[in-house]
Amino acid sequence: MFKFRITQRSILKWLKRTGIGLVVLFLLFLLLNWLFPLPAGIEYSAIITDNKDEVINAYLTSDEKWRMKTELEEISPLLRKTIIAKEDKYFYLHPGVNPLAVTRAIFKNLFRMKRTSGASTITMQVARALEPKKRNIISKIVEMFRAFQLEWRYSKDEILQMYLNLVPYGGNIEGVKAASLLYFKKNPDHLSLAEITALSIIPNRPSSLVMGKNNDRIIEERNRWLKKFATDKVFTQKEIEDALAEPLNATRGVVPHYLPHLSYKLKKYGGDLIKTNIDLNTQLKTEKLVEDYIRSQRLKNIKNAAIVIIDNKTRKVITYLGSSGFKDTLDGGQVNGANAVRQPGSTLKPLLYALCFDEGLLTPKTVISDVAVNYQGYSPENYDEKFNGYVTIEYALEHSLNIPAVKSLKQLGHEKLIQKLIRCNFRQVQKDQRKLGLSMILGGCGTTLEELTGLFSSFANEGKYIPPAYLQSDTGQRSTAVISPAACYMINEILSKVNRPDFPLNWAATERMPKIAWKTGTSYGRRDAWSIGYNKNYTVGVWVGNFSGVGVADLSGANIATPLLFKIFNTIDYDSDEEWFKQPGDCDLRQVCSETGMVPSHHCTSLTSDYFIPLISPNQTCNNWQEVMIRPDEKISYCKSCVPENGYKKKWYKITEPDMQSWFEENRIVYLKIPEHNPDCELIFKGNAPYITSPANGTEYLISKKNPEPLQLVCKTANDVSKVYWYINNKYYKTVDAGEKQFFVPEEGPVKISCTDDKGRNRDIKITVKYVNL
Repeated sequence: MFKFRITQRSILKWLKRTGIGLVVLFLLFLLLNWLFPLPAGIEYSAIITDNKDEVINAYLTSDEKWRMKTELEEISPLLRKTIIAKEDKYFYLHPGVNPLAVTRAIFKNLFRMKRTSGASTITMQVARALEPKKRNIISKIVEMFRAFQLEWRYSKDEILQMYLNLVPYGGNIEGVKAASLLYFKKNPDHLSLAEITALSIIPNRPSSLVMGKNNDRIIEERNRWLKKFATDKVFTQKEIEDALAEPLNATRGVVPHYLPHLSYKLKKYGGDLIKTNIDLNTQLKTEKLVEDYIRSQRLKNIKNAAIVIIDNKTRKVITYLGSSGFKDTLDGGQVNGANAVRQPGSTLKPLLYALCFDEGLLTPKTVISDVAVNYQGYSPENYDEKFNGYVTIEYALEHSLNIPAVKSLKQLGHEKLIQKLIRCNFRQVQKDQRKLGLSMILGGCGTTLEELTGLFSSFANEGKYIPPAYLQSDTGQRSTAVISPAACYMINEILSKVNRPDFPLNWAATERMPKIAWKTGTSYGRRDAWSIGYNKNYTVGVWVGNFSGVGVADLSGANIATPLLFKIFNTIDYDSDEEWFKQPGDCDLRQVCSETGMVPSHHCTSLTSDYFIPLISPNQTCNNWQEVMIRPDEKISYCKSCVPENGYKKKWYKITEPDMQSWFEENRIVYLKIPEHNPDCELIFKGNAPYITSPANGTEYLISKKNPEPLQLVCKTANDVSKVYWYINNKYYKTVDAGEKQFFVPEEGPVKISCTDDKGRNRDIKITVKYVNL
């Protein structure tokens, strides 16, 4: 008989050897962990959700899998409890490998001489999913090592999350989120016990248990596991009975593909879960409305539209349409029109005038001349190719007149407008800023519907620009003061008037329509129609046109884009009782001369009310009248140098600029003209010399050698001028009446053109002439 004496010394020796062995094993694990790191991160399908966190779009992974990431907060207690009870009830107790289960499996498999029992824990199944291998003993050992690595790096909840994201559910579906969405059309945290159990049995036999095809067999297997849960007292009897009674009508569905344009745009920025602020209900209503509207316009060869809607109270983008139909192949429906760079037409005019108000250059009732102008060869025209003479800034904006806008931009300086647009994230304007000039206010620059809608939302926010929030994570955006609250209010008052020429024809559905301010625009060649409107609740941007760039005669912002804008407002803000914008403290009201918009003098008899910004708006007294000494028969005027001692009288005359004199005469409008100056006066007058409007100074003219066309000589003169004298290359050419047009055929090369009025005032310009074979 052998006797074993266990002494304290032998116990210590054993513990020491065991400790050394464990340390060696641990160091060996660290070495192997360093030599054979875990596989790279998991690629998930990009998921796009709406403002209620419901999935509205998703994209396959690069290996064509629907593998959607289940977030920790989406793992409900019921889901966690069910999966652990079925797959690995000791999950939270073992270190990645369950030694008891491994031992039991070894004995069973050896005893029966075939594989009858596995010992895979949830962690080991994650290791197998991360690094699929042929199933054998070596692979199992590698799985165990990888399981230890996973437990070393991640928490138990993170490992469970990885398992739920990688477990196969048949076909190209991986992960419980993809499965619950495709089979049950709900998020995993909304699954019932019966649904979770049904899903949990598919990974064991994904080819024979196909949801929607083998539902009877799935129910049978599901109920077997539910009864096992009842035996193990995992759930209450009531919960088991309810689950057993629940039918299974699931079939494989499809992933929703709403919001295709914005989803694709946001997907390019990366991320597994892209949470947007889109209101799906508003999105779908707008999509249907736009689809129907464009269908009615196709006979006019107008095929597309894009819409952006911003909630002005939160600055969130709640609707985004890149085209009238993503699947439309007639005009490139997959093109994102909301993000496409287009010519903005007249849509930047409200910002221009607001900046002029803030700079103290203009007020709404400031009078400006709408007549032909020429800025170094640039001669803008109005939309209707007509001139209106004297107009107020208010009228110019209401009627979207081009020439007053160009004049105002000339006063302001186009660089200031460019800098404001850059601060509002106008990317193409920033890129082209050195190329831009006065024409930008009429559409001679590149913008997008996204940018314009964001800019107009600042008019609903007292002139402060906050970048539109496309994502739920877009919080704390910095506010940029674009214009003052006073200038913003003045623009809002002008743009909210209904009696405007850009009010759509035959529109009668305004009885319950919410009050809005809006601005239209039509690009050169009628390729783009814009209408952007806003009130306190929403800013809506509308673009209508063709992605092919084809212009259409009927296409205009007023008659095509604005009806769609009104329809959208009637849909999303119908019968709104929201109050209108209130007059801010820095905006006041005053009486001004209706003929000039200036502070009235004692000569002003017609007054009107005008908004102004105290200490900033122009405060010059009206000075459009002058006293002139004239002969009693009112045919000759005198200056102080030639006025006789007696035989004259004094009379007040309204000052009329040379360009307005020409316009009055061309349109045969009678005005009070200062009589011709005393021809015997020898004084050379100071003042405005004739302004040569044609040819344009500094311009190169190409003239056909075969059929040379003459150049036109036109000038504008002061009110007291009756004759002008033309000189070509310092040689006398002709004497004509003021305002009379003349023609001449120039010589090739540099040409100097001079014009002298009958007061001795002179102006010179230079042009270059080339004769070519045309």
